[in-house]
Amino acid sequence: MCDDLDNTDGLHHLFDIFKSIFLLNKNALYDILFADDTIMDVVGVLEYDPLSPAPAKHREYLRENRYKEVIPINNTELLRKIHQTYRVQYIQDVILPTPSVFEENLLSTLNSFVFFNKIDVVSMIQDDDKFLKSLFEIITGDEVEISRRRDAVLFLKEFCTFSQTLPPQNREGFFKALSNLGTLKAMEVIFALDDEVIKLAAIDVFSFIVEYSPSMVREYILQQCNTQEDECILINLVIEQMISDPDPELGAAVQLMGIVRLLIDPDNMIAGNAAKNEKTEFLSFFYKHSMNVLTAPLFAHTVEDKPNKDDYQTAQLLSLLLEVLAFCVEHHTYHIKNYILQKDVLRRVLILMKSRHAFLALSALRFMRRILSLKDEFYNRYIIKGSLFRPVVEAFTVNGEKYNLLNSAMIEMFEFIKTEDVKSICSHVVENHYNAFENITYVKTFEDLKLKYDQQQDRIRNRDSFDPMPTILRNNRFRRDARCPEEEEEIWFDQDDNMDTDLPDMIKTSQTEQEFDHFARIMETKKATKDNDLRDSPPSLVSKTSPININLKCSPNTSPLGSPFSSPVPSPNTSPNKNGPIINSPVSPKDGATTQMPTNKPGINLVAYDADSDEEEMDEDNVTMSLPSAKRPRLSS
Repeated sequence: MCDDLDNTDGLHHLFDIFKSIFLLNKNALYDILFADDTIMDVVGVLEYDPLSPAPAKHREYLRENRYKEVIPINNTELLRKIHQTYRVQYIQDVILPTPSVFEENLLSTLNSFVFFNKIDVVSMIQDDDKFLKSLFEIITGDEVEISRRRDAVLFLKEFCTFSQTLPPQNREGFFKALSNLGTLKAMEVIFALDDEVIKLAAIDVFSFIVEYSPSMVREYILQQCNTQEDECILINLVIEQMISDPDPELGAAVQLMGIVRLLIDPDNMIAGNAAKNEKTEFLSFFYKHSMNVLTAPLFAHTVEDKPNKDDYQTAQLLSLLLEVLAFCVEHHTYHIKNYILQKDVLRRVLILMKSRHAFLALSALRFMRRILSLKDEFYNRYIIKGSLFRPVVEAFTVNGEKYNLLNSAMIEMFEFIKTEDVKSICSHVVENHYNAFENITYVKTFEDLKLKYDQQQDRIRNRDSFDPMPTILRNNRFRRDARCPEEEEEIWFDQDDNMDTDLPDMIKTSQTEQEFDHFARIMETKKATKDNDLRDSPPSLVSKTSPININLKCSPNTSPLGSPFSSPVPSPNTSPNKNGPIINSPVSPKDGATTQMPTNKPGINLVAYDADSDEEEMDEDNVTMSLPSAKRPRLSS
């Protein structure tokens, strides 16, 4: 009525009233306001905003915006829900003012109303198998008009967008239903078309599927490997779309690059017993059938010493490819290592350091930095052998003293080498490229790098010139572990290999000489003992009729105490006796004392005490003497 009477003030008051009703946040009020017979009147009231100089034309837009039905919808409830959801979302997004930070929760019930409407729409379409089969027949059909196919793909995109509101358990059933209907097969057909609108919509659909279930896509791709050529495999089609994106900003290529990263990310593969198999099988397939497709632009533009094509779009594409390769270096340690070493990828990447686009040079440097961060000796030897620091040093020299991001990134890389003490790379840089850095004084990175190199060389020289002092003379304060090798063993293992052939002969010669020396000393001692005995022995008193026969083993420097043959005056060699012959007492500081003492009873010998050593018994001779009987006259000399 106010609209018919052009009552502007009344319409402004009605706008404020209806806005307050919305802010009441009551679901019962929304059911009345958004009914089919009242929603257009509510939209008419909201056209007259007091802050707007002229009324808006929301009703005109909603009436002229005709709905397109790709496939006729026979379900009236579904059709009503679709119309209502569209209009309510238009009110929320366009008509109502944007809520401030303090008003974000004031329309939560309105958000819930739209949310549950979308769930109802998706559920009713998902339950209609006939409708979905007709939809995919239009998308994958051979003789279908391009406009109708475009509308079908756009409908599928909206359908997948609405599915994001489903609970997780319902979303799983939704994507399984799409997979059974041939969604991935439809993606292959769409990527082969030339319509950019259809391709962009298909990329969104494919992104929804990969984000929710990448394992399902991997399984489909592995099945294709056995039945189709490499050019027709789905992941290769995705890579081709990324490489051939006509957009100078590469908007679709960035989205496709994210899809490829999700597919080759080992962190989102199935957990459990099948995880290792999926990771091994899919990555082996990817590096065998798809990696060459991904790196083809890199090898095509780095044939010479500088990039063949250095325009902005090509630089953007190569930067995206380097980002994917850096991701592979970080997550695919084994496969990417073999690929880089076999294809000499890093050398090709470092050619891009000569690009006039700073972001591409930074991408190449970032790729090398990612390799160095692994501190893998295979990569280090590959870099040293190929002299792959030369392009970096040349770029540093060309950049000069410019304080820019490229300069800081290169200094940070050398700082990492110094801090992490990567010895092989440090030695290579200092020995081959230090002349380019010796005049750099605004940072101490290169001076410290040279100092660390000198310290390393000093340690090597000190280690080579080891202390020749025997281990037995060293004061080992701490007890060694029984499992650790002795110092002589460590020194022996550190010696050159040519010592191995001479060592057995040396050991054999040393042992033989020791045996001969020991035997010679024994013989000399025995010979000296015999000579002394022969020179100093007394005349033997022999009486064949004497019943007493005494054997004496005289101890060194002693004679038996209490014996009738003991000398009252000790002498080094002899003991004179007025009433008997001269009896020899052999002197040997090394011999022990073993003597058989005579007794008053004839024919009885005293107990003999053996020496402490067998060698002493061997070195002494028995002295055999025949003593005269007491009743017989003494023989005169």
